[in-house]
Amino acid sequence: MTPRADRPVVSFVIPVRNDAARLRRCLDSIARNEYPADCVEVIVVDNGSRDGSPDVARQCGARVLLISDAAVADLRNRGAAAARAGILAFVDADHEIDPHWIRHAVATLAGDDVAAAGAPYVSPDGATWVQRRYDGLRTRPSEPADVEWLGSGNLVLRRAVFDEVGGFDTSLETCEDVDLCQRIRDRGHRIVCDPKLRSIHFGDPASLSALFAGELWRGRNNLRVTLRGPRTLRHLRSALVPIADLAAASLMLAALAGHAFPLAALGGSTVMALAGMRASMMIRRDWKPSLTGVAQAFTVALVYDAARAAALVMRGNHRLRRAAEGPTHATANSHS
Repeated sequence: MTPRADRPVVSFVIPVRNDAARLRRCLDSIARNEYPADCVEVIVVDNGSRDGSPDVARQCGARVLLISDAAVADLRNRGAAAARAGILAFVDADHEIDPHWIRHAVATLAGDDVAAAGAPYVSPDGATWVQRRYDGLRTRPSEPADVEWLGSGNLVLRRAVFDEVGGFDTSLETCEDVDLCQRIRDRGHRIVCDPKLRSIHFGDPASLSALFAGELWRGRNNLRVTLRGPRTLRHLRSALVPIADLAAASLMLAALAGHAFPLAALGGSTVMALAGMRASMMIRRDWKPSLTGVAQAFTVALVYDAARAAALVMRGNHRLRRAAEGPTHATANSHS
């Protein structure tokens, strides 16, 4: 592949495991992009699928790498190593990108010192109330803006920078995108959130049980990765809130066991207050939030916080997460 002066080549790296239907939709959305087909390379890294995902990828014209029992960070690194382009686009199999995504990605990376770009995921049409409220946790600027990190399911970056920082940390099972972005920023590069890089995520948790299982899994490396970054209150907030929740819940349970009801009330009120703070973030875009909407946001916030706190003392696993997602969403986290 030879890049054109006005159209650089973009290599997509898509990890997948047992998600053939959504993989096809993802690949179709890439093919529909108004960008020269000879300037687009697609690499699907299959993690031991048994549902025909590799065949779907080949039918759609993608190059397939077959790997078994690897963490998602390793899958993405292997795909990047096989890519030929100077621009790497990491998109997950349960995503669908907009028709102008590639053109906007290339334009954003053309900015001074911009190493990476992307945007928060968007929930699908027909989302459940859990998905709608969960989506409220995402901050979407109306214009391109520098950010601290972006999710690796919708991320594009310069190959040279990816190689410079050593790619994704393969010792991490989750939060590998936060860690990568921290190392990119430590090297003095910019990460830009561009709302034009719109990507629909069909893997958002559709139920409270799926939400708990998903955040229990995602929270397992949260503390480790957070402590690698700057020691500022704003940066450490994602680690401090689960710690505070765990301490407050432990206090409440111990106090109830000892019939120390004032202390139990203190612990319980702390948990509720922290959930209330998160819920207020979820409803910030509602001009006239209803009582039902507020209750939904608080419920989602409480389950989210409980899962992140539990992740400090127990390990989530794929089996639990898949079981919670149910048959319709059985492969929501399709890369792992």
